[in-house]
Amino acid sequence: MTTAPRPCFRARIHLGSCRHWEAHPPSALTWPPRLVPDSHARPAPLDSRCFRVCAERRGGAPVRAAPSVPASRPSGSPRFLPTTVLRRQSPVSGQNPPGPLSSGTPTLLPAMAEPGEQLPEEVLALIFRHLPLRDRAAAARVCRAWAAAATCSTVWHNTNISCDCELEGMQPQYLSACLDHVQNLRLEFVPSREPSRLAAIELLTALAGRNPELRGLCLECRGEKRLFDSGRDVLDAVHALCRAARALRHLDLRRLPFTLDDALVLQVAHGCPELCSLFLDNSTLVGSVGPGSVLELLEACPCLRALGLHLASLSRTALEALAAPDRAPFELLALRCACPEDARASPLPNEAWAELSRRHPGLAVELELEPALPAESVTRVLQPAVPVAALRLSLSGDTVGPVRFAARHYAATLRALEVRAAASAELDAALEELAERCVGLREVHCFCVVRPSVLHAFRTHCPRLRSYTLKLTREPHPWRPTLVA
Repeated sequence: MTTAPRPCFRARIHLGSCRHWEAHPPSALTWPPRLVPDSHARPAPLDSRCFRVCAERRGGAPVRAAPSVPASRPSGSPRFLPTTVLRRQSPVSGQNPPGPLSSGTPTLLPAMAEPGEQLPEEVLALIFRHLPLRDRAAAARVCRAWAAAATCSTVWHNTNISCDCELEGMQPQYLSACLDHVQNLRLEFVPSREPSRLAAIELLTALAGRNPELRGLCLECRGEKRLFDSGRDVLDAVHALCRAARALRHLDLRRLPFTLDDALVLQVAHGCPELCSLFLDNSTLVGSVGPGSVLELLEACPCLRALGLHLASLSRTALEALAAPDRAPFELLALRCACPEDARASPLPNEAWAELSRRHPGLAVELELEPALPAESVTRVLQPAVPVAALRLSLSGDTVGPVRFAARHYAATLRALEVRAAASAELDAALEELAERCVGLREVHCFCVVRPSVLHAFRTHCPRLRSYTLKLTREPHPWRPTLVA
């Protein structure tokens, strides 16, 4: 015996239009919908959600079920929990339904999932991979299907963890079971808070002990570190991880406010032969990475294509090693000049930069010049052949000269400029010249008041401009950039 196709009981219609079911009931049903009387007989305005329309009770008015709501949603849990239906006593019949509804108290009952309503595990995994860690843990406690999807390996390939708040109340066994799946980890912690710091160290130690397949690690510190804090415990955990994770390809320590030394660089060089990018240009005022360890790193990691260093860590020999004929294409070199060692560093000749640019035509150099750099050191760093793509100037001395130099020598490569200096007519004129020459600029941020002609010059001559900070009047801190549509 065959049955007719089951009609759809979901519609986006006004409640009053349900009277059609009273006059013309469906001829055949595989199973009828559950009658759920609602005390709120007044129709509510429709929104974008699809509500369940229910048949009327015998002798009563047509009613519509309340929208599905979560049975309970603890703080931090995801919004898409299993649907439930709100049931109340019927105001139409004047009698209370039997069972738990006899008191008239609202009761939340789980709704029966219809065939096809359960999302496939692959789709759930795609959703869960974008959730914060705490929301993933909440989703895993909903049901078995969600638990399987939340612990799927693809969900954990790229993971961001904040040790400041997300690990509080987290079940250790849940996080421990998923560490094997992490391939790229971005770990945030507050070094001045002992619980956050210890959680980060324990997590790095656990990764070193059981996840040799880690591909990328980015450490970020929030807030200020304690005075005279060398971060030895954190750096020891990083050492242990680099010793174990031989498949590590990306290591970013730019947001780590501790002094990095030769021992760490050599550990990375010998422990991670497949390394592709390494960023050591952090905000510390002491440079302890020597040129010799960087040269050994370049020899041990032939696939390295992105490197961030303090200027004192780079030498002419390292530039020549990068320009070797058998070297893999090198794409990014980020140089920070912020400590006294950078000011006393040996000059890098223009010929070495020219040879490196010829060997790697796609090379982009990012230069960040801090107040510790005197004027004579600035002229040694800014060489005409350097393919500067991003220039950040925060000098204590002359800024007009470097801006004019960039306008005349980096017009073909410059894509981003950041200037922190005192306002002056000379600086405005230099910025206008740079706008006319560097037509490929995508970002310009000047943290001083400029005249209107400067803004007009960048808007007119730079068609690829996407973001700028050019204020015509002084505004309260912080200054927000303007996005170009």
